[in-house]
Formats: sequence, structure tokens, C-alpha cells
Amino acid sequence: MLGKLARQHDPNVLVGFDHADDAGVYQIAPDQALVQTVDFFTPIVDDPYTFGQIAATNSLSDVYAMGGRPLTALALVCFPEKADLEILERILAGGLSKMIEANCTVIGGHSIRDEETKFGYSVTGLIHPQKVYANQGAKPGDALILTKALGTGVISTAIKKGKAQQSWIDAAVASMTTLNKKAAEVITGHLGTAASAVQSSAAQQLITEAESQKPEAPFTVHALTDVTGFGLIGHLREILLASDVSINIYAGKIPVLDGALDCIRAGFIPGGLNNNRDFAECLVEYDEAVPDDLRILLYDPQTAGGLLISTPDGDALTKALRAAQVPAVQIGEVLPKSRPRIRVSP
Repeated sequence: MLGKLARQHDPNVLVGFDHADDAGVYQIAPDQALVQTVDFFTPIVDDPYTFGQIAATNSLSDVYAMGGRPLTALALVCFPEKADLEILERILAGGLSKMIEANCTVIGGHSIRDEETKFGYSVTGLIHPQKVYANQGAKPGDALILTKALGTGVISTAIKKGKAQQSWIDAAVASMTTLNKKAAEVITGHLGTAASAVQSSAAQQLITEAESQKPEAPFTVHALTDVTGFGLIGHLREILLASDVSINIYAGKIPVLDGALDCIRAGFIPGGLNNNRDFAECLVEYDEAVPDDLRILLYDPQTAGGLLISTPDGDALTKALRAAQVPAVQIGEVLPKSRPRIRVSP
């Protein structure tokens, strides 16, 4: 809809909505720019505190996906007039716990009465204007790295139906409440104090080794995004269209959350998954050996999903991420533009 409106021309806008990037970037000084994003949604788990944590993790993710550092957040609250305010308090407390972990200060917010609870944040971060990661710039020969397993959408649907096993819920919640902070720190070469001494030491050694070969940055990253509501294929589509390339994905290497394929086989398919498939599958060709349930999972809308990285330093970056206990996996590679635009191999 924004594309139908009159365009504003401001030279300080470094990243707008032209290529469906994760956040906007606005330059305020020669060496400083703001990263701005907003996200909120309805509850996807029963526990209010956990819902608040997931909403905060999801809202912060777009700042990390641009390579930025979150600074401040404003809470967005929709809450029923007659509902128990202790529930809202628990939601806010859960969100605050993740904002504290991210070193991001909640400075206010806005609330309205609504029949359906909704919660999230508008987040502002800082970034150097010359160190912005966007979804444009992937190059043939790049490896594609994913930092979280897929499946939160179908498992959340099973939760709503009361059919999710506890182990599935635990795996999905653990994923949705894990910040992309550590992964972003490895990519940018600035590990924070959140990592333990052992994790930080091992990962920092690998970063230092990479910097000795590339003094300007530890790793070359040509394109970066996070996998959220459009599913893996949807976000791959954004990268390939913005970068004018094609992509090959190895289905057997894609990390999958415990229970995700069981949910698909049982028919717990969110509406967003079907919408994603209807929209983007026209660009995809599957090898006949790729099973149907895994094909479906590629379109699963993720909440607080992982980072999707296009880099020529696939092995080195994957090793550094794993040393920081980020479960990164190389899932494919970038190809010169051809047909099909997305090839899914076994």
C-alpha cells in the first residue's frame, strides 16, 4: 500500500520501504544513523509473561537484521477493558526482561482498549551509515546461512488447537525467546558481555583471525535479513529480487524444530503459510525427492525467526557463530540469475 502513495524525497533516508527491508535507516550525522522498526501481534502462547518475551524478541530482531544496536523502545498495547490487569502486567514484565537483555531502554508507549489483546514495540537503534546490512547485494557464489530452525508457525497453530506436545512447545518457545543479538554481534565483530567467558573467548578468537585477513571487517556479508512472517521462501524472494540473483536451497540441510513436521502432517497449517505459498511458490522449483511436508515448511511464517545471511565467508562465519553457541547452518548458495529463481534440492 505504501508503494501507491506519493514518494517523499529525503537524502537522509538510507533505507526506506523500496526493497521491503527489515527496518528504516535515517542518517542524523556523518557517522550515525537511526534504525527504526515496529511490530506487534496477538498472543501465540498461553502464558502472558512468555508472550511478552516473544513479542519483544520479535520487535528487536529487525534492528539486529540491519546490523544495528537497539537503544530505546515504546510499548504498543491493545487490551480488553474488562480483562484482568495482572495479565497485562505479566505481558509487560516479560517484554521488559528481553529489553533488559538487549540493553534497550523502554521509555514509554501507548495503549488502547481492544476486544483482542495485542502487544509489541516500536524500537529505535543506532548504526553507522557505512555499515548498514540490507537484503540487497547478494552475489553469485555466496553461501546462505540460517541461524534458527523453522517451524514456529505450525507449532503455534497446534498450540491454539490444544494439540501441541510439551516438547514441541518448549522447542518453539526457546527459539522465539532467543534474541538475534549474539548472531548480530558475531557478524559485526563486536561480541557483547551477554556471552559467557568461554563462548566469548572462542568466538572472539575466530573473529580476530578473520579480522587479520580483512582488517576492515571480520566477515563479508553481502545481504542480511531475518526470517519472519513471509517464511523462508518469502524472505529468499526479497533477497533475490533486490539482488537480481537466483538461489539454490538444500532441503535436507534446513534446521527444523521438534514437532514441526508432525504438525504439518496433522494439518495444523496457519493461514499465513497458505498465503505465503500462494504468493511466492511461482518462483520455486522442487527436486522430486524433496518431501511434501518439508516443501510446506519452507513457507511457514516465523515469529522471532533467525537471521538469513548471504556471505562469501560461509565456512568461517558459520564456525564463528557456532563458537558463540548460535546454531547456524549453511542451507544453500546464491547463483547467477536464471530459471527457476529458487531451486529446492534434496
